[in-house]
Amino acid sequence: MNNLETIAKDLYLMGCNVLINEPMSKHTTFRIGGKVALYVTPKTKNIFIEVLNYLDKNNIEYKIIGGGANLIVSDKFHDFVVISTEYISGYEIENEKIIAESGIPLSRLSFIALENSLSGMEFACGIPGSLGGAIFMNAGAYGGEMKNIIETVEVYDLKSKKILFLGNSNCKFGYRTSIFQKNNLIILGATIALKKGIHEKIKQEIFNLLEKRWSKQPLEYPSAGSIFKRPEPTFYVGTTIEKLNLKGFSIGGAQISEKHGGFIINKENATFEDVQQLINHVKKIVKEKYNKDLKVEPEIWD
Repeated sequence: MNNLETIAKDLYLMGCNVLINEPMSKHTTFRIGGKVALYVTPKTKNIFIEVLNYLDKNNIEYKIIGGGANLIVSDKFHDFVVISTEYISGYEIENEKIIAESGIPLSRLSFIALENSLSGMEFACGIPGSLGGAIFMNAGAYGGEMKNIIETVEVYDLKSKKILFLGNSNCKFGYRTSIFQKNNLIILGATIALKKGIHEKIKQEIFNLLEKRWSKQPLEYPSAGSIFKRPEPTFYVGTTIEKLNLKGFSIGGAQISEKHGGFIINKENATFEDVQQLINHVKKIVKEKYNKDLKVEPEIWD
């Protein structure tokens, strides 16, 4: 990247925290990833928009990160800017709705809902990452999905340079997909529509789901979450991997979790290459045995 110090200075003066040659392994739940030229954290939503305009105007490549979940980053040097939405995490309650900014952790939102006796976000209590990332992927768990609770999404349109509000139907939510994966709309926040509930019942449901998650998922190890999408609704990848006796199978420091076949964990200083080889090994065997083509759920920065 040309004029790295100038770009870093400009972004700092806009109101960002700026780190040069920052390892992405510090910012992903997988704890894997090489250095990026600049890691930038805008302090407000308006500064975030200003940063987007600056980078766009100057044709500087960038990527946006929320909580660093659902992301696998290669070990090489990445000559672009990473924008973190970590500080863009405000929220307010309006009757039975939560209006929140994109960087707020999804799990925190589920507990904010609990504090206000609002039901509908219980499924999200253990999902890592940010609200923006969850909307981007239409994240879900235990029968719930973001598409079921999102009323509107606030976005910044890079083409028109305008803030827009998209209704649920315009977001084109599908299984681990949304319109935001295919266009120039940057998620700024959302209105979440919930229902008034009984505090103790909501609390019990959250703790039941957290207990289930801890007992069945390898949360004690770094991972990118569930590694494969289901190729069809009734084809459960984790169960299939278990039937194929692949649980515990390792390549380098990467391992298919012994607790849940749908997870690849960073068991011992895994490299990006370890993870890629393990993913390809599973894909190959599942294709041979079941004639199913598995697709990776996390975003990959190669």
